[in-house]
Amino acid sequence: MDSYFPITNPSFKTQEMAQHLQHTANELNTKLRTEKQRLQPYGVSLPINTLRNLDEIHGEFDKLNKRIQDMQFELLQLRNLAKTTAMINSSLELEEVLLTVMDRMVQLVGAERGTIVLRDEETGELEVKVARKIGTFPGQRDELLFSKTVVRKVMESNQPLLSTNAQEDPDLQNENPDNSIAGYNLRSILCVPLTFRDEVVGAVYCDNSMRDGLFGKRELRMLSAFANQAAIAIENARLFEQIKSTLQEIIEIKSLLDNILASIASGVVTLDRQQTITIYNPAAEVIFGRNAAQTVGHSLDAVLPPLYYFMRRNMFQRVGLRDEVIAEEAEIEFDGRGPLSLNLQLTTLKTASNETQGLALVADDLTEVKRRDATLAAVRRYLPPVMVDNIQQINQIALGGERRRITIMYVDVRPFDTFSSDLSPKGLMETLNTYLTIASEGIHHHAGLIDKYMGSEIMALFNTQLNPAEDEHAWQAVQAALRIATDLATLAKYMQHGDTNEVFFRIGINTGIATIGNVGSSARREFSAIGDSVNFAKRLQENARRGQILLSQKTVDACAAQLEEAEWIGLSDVGELEVKGKSELTTVYECYEVRD
Repeated sequence: MDSYFPITNPSFKTQEMAQHLQHTANELNTKLRTEKQRLQPYGVSLPINTLRNLDEIHGEFDKLNKRIQDMQFELLQLRNLAKTTAMINSSLELEEVLLTVMDRMVQLVGAERGTIVLRDEETGELEVKVARKIGTFPGQRDELLFSKTVVRKVMESNQPLLSTNAQEDPDLQNENPDNSIAGYNLRSILCVPLTFRDEVVGAVYCDNSMRDGLFGKRELRMLSAFANQAAIAIENARLFEQIKSTLQEIIEIKSLLDNILASIASGVVTLDRQQTITIYNPAAEVIFGRNAAQTVGHSLDAVLPPLYYFMRRNMFQRVGLRDEVIAEEAEIEFDGRGPLSLNLQLTTLKTASNETQGLALVADDLTEVKRRDATLAAVRRYLPPVMVDNIQQINQIALGGERRRITIMYVDVRPFDTFSSDLSPKGLMETLNTYLTIASEGIHHHAGLIDKYMGSEIMALFNTQLNPAEDEHAWQAVQAALRIATDLATLAKYMQHGDTNEVFFRIGINTGIATIGNVGSSARREFSAIGDSVNFAKRLQENARRGQILLSQKTVDACAAQLEEAEWIGLSDVGELEVKGKSELTTVYECYEVRD
């Protein structure tokens, strides 16, 4: 227990400085007295009052040290009170917490015994909640020795009581019919009320039978602060027990209704043994297009024939064989509503004696969900999949950005001047889209995010907020570039019927800090990256020859370990390139696949 609340006097610099000054003053006093004795034979004396002043300084230092020690102890008490308060509020297992905390309070105020007394809510009698005594083990029940007279007086007056010598306190002796103060040989007594919302619910009591004057105003403040927190914790625990009891009752009631209403937002239809509708909730009215007046009391096949025939074919027989929920997804067309996508769950209704009374159907309309999924599938043709999947996260970024270390890749799949002038506009777009599709698949395969398409070029980002890869983004980009290079070379050979090995792509990759976020207006915005690192990646792509992948020094450094292990990848220094708008040069490397 003590490991949680260490009671040790910490070393404070203020006390050390005071002690050092006092030591210096003592040395000076000793030296001056020695000097006085040495000068006496010569008729020379020290200045008047010199030694007396030093003695006074010594006394002031003693007072200062005493004040510092008192402040240290009070600070220690306050720290332990803070820890005690945190512990009280950390658990709703009240008795265990209060036992440990009462031990701590007994030690902090220097008491021999400590007791928490509560008033029973039903009988009004005093009930000992915790009783602790110095020298016993945590959780050990001690002899319940305390003055009921003092506790009643404090609870009735709602005022704390502090007695430095209870044996000679006339107020206590006159109001002590049970003679507990003399009988228990009580001397120092400290008791404070437990008050919650202006109502006294109990008291915290501490005493000592061996020392007079043990408690003072400081201990009274400590115990009062503790009592305030303990009162709240006690009421919270009582409330928690009431809530648990109420919750148990609610659970028992709800268990009787779960077979009928699985979800208030779902359509619920119950049938008796003759398949007559007995319950038909408002959600069912919306889903099936019939109101309760038209359905309740009628057979299912008469009012909802499409639903009945589907359930007869797929569900009725199965639910009779197994005592479990039968679930099916159905595409059913209803008059006035058209085709619906439904999730149907069918289960038996049973009494407490396990007798079957009928069936309960829970229906969820998935039509809008299916339509939304179809819409998202169409949107994915125009936006990167990761952007569609994280559309809520993108929206939370708003019009702003984040500085982040990323890898940027620019790919020119095939410049327009390399296409035949004989191609029709439709043929040109189809061919270009084939190249772009292959490059896009390579980017997506290695977790890249396509920022935008610009004619025959693609801008891709790695390690954004939407596709984080803290230590892998540069390596992902290199792998994506090599895959794109291989696939585009194969496509070029196919498109030219194997007549030439000419390739057209140009790829530039750079790693660095960029600002990433939404740009645009409140009406339309675009998730993108900006900065010098982005611009340099574009310069690399523009300086690449056809069929060449150029990497910046920063990209090579970021994935040096992977490049060293990948024997199938080659690197060659192609010189230095000036960063636009800056004076320094950076080394550029060509990356390529090594073939046997």
